Amino acid sequence: MTRIDFPRNGFIKFAKGLDERIVDVQPHGFNNTIHWHIGHVLVSTEGFLFGYPKQSANIPESYHEFFATGTKPADWSTDAPSLSELIEHLEQQLARINNLSDEFLAKEIPFTLPFGNFKTYEDLYDFSIYHESDHLGQIKAMKRIIEAK
Repeated sequence: MTRIDFPRNGFIKFAKGLDERIVDVQPHGFNNTIHWHIGHVLVSTEGFLFGYPKQSANIPESYHEFFATGTKPADWSTDAPSLSELIEHLEQQLARINNLSDEFLAKEIPFTLPFGNFKTYEDLYDFSIYHESDHLGQIKAMKRIIEAK
């Protein structure tokens, strides 16, 4: 088992248990929806570790328009990918992450991010775990608020 298996499998299990009637509700005080957060985790991790959208064809390039940092459902002009489609991609992505070699993870990243002090792909791998867990917390809070109404 790798470091990302437990958090990613927990994320997927939680996402699979969601009532699809609530995933597109945007509770007061939140900038996005549960649907957006799930897609954002997929797109962000793909960007950190696989160079999405320019260098990765593992997920559709159009997902970037829906789920990249700074996007929001209020700006969606077409239907976003379904929750089940996103979950399938999260499962496939986990397998690809687990196939990354130690040599790849040790490589220096050829770009900088506007936050953090990341030097290698392993740094981004570790950040991905944190990032995913942070968004799961947001999703759980949103779910409780939506279901309480």
